[in-house]
Amino acid sequence: MAEPGKQQLLEAVLESWERNNRILVNLLRLVPEGGLEVRAMEGSPTVAQMFTHIHYGRMVLVLEDAPEFARPMQKEEWLMETDAGRIEAMLKESAQVVREVLKNRMETGAEMKQHYDHPLLFLQHMIWHEGYHHGQIKLALKLAGRAVSNEQAGPGTWRVWMSKTR
Repeated sequence: MAEPGKQQLLEAVLESWERNNRILVNLLRLVPEGGLEVRAMEGSPTVAQMFTHIHYGRMVLVLEDAPEFARPMQKEEWLMETDAGRIEAMLKESAQVVREVLKNRMETGAEMKQHYDHPLLFLQHMIWHEGYHHGQIKLALKLAGRAVSNEQAGPGTWRVWMSKTR
């Protein structure tokens, strides 16, 4: 992938993924005291479980589609981790692994093993899935009376997506 246009595309793809994870970590940092234990309704996962599910989902898809990049995984998909720092470390770890897979598959043209016809579809699935849970997390907090306002979230979400870096 040495051609300038292809290299720019790869850089944009990797930047997109990095921004997506930055937004998720920014939301985690905004969760108010006690907010990780909140559920939208009885039987729903907690806010913490949604964050750990995202990490788990990333790692499972890497295991299935690029097993040579797989790392040791937590056993529980919906882990109830109440340490926000630990959750942040998990998200950063899995984001790095996904980045490595994307970079490798885009540069080499190697196929995804199980699910996707192209690594960009892998990326889009991740972003769509995580955006879905981002909304669920904000709604759960709102229903529990611990809403994260748009003024609080905006700089760490929409501005991250829309800011030009060059």
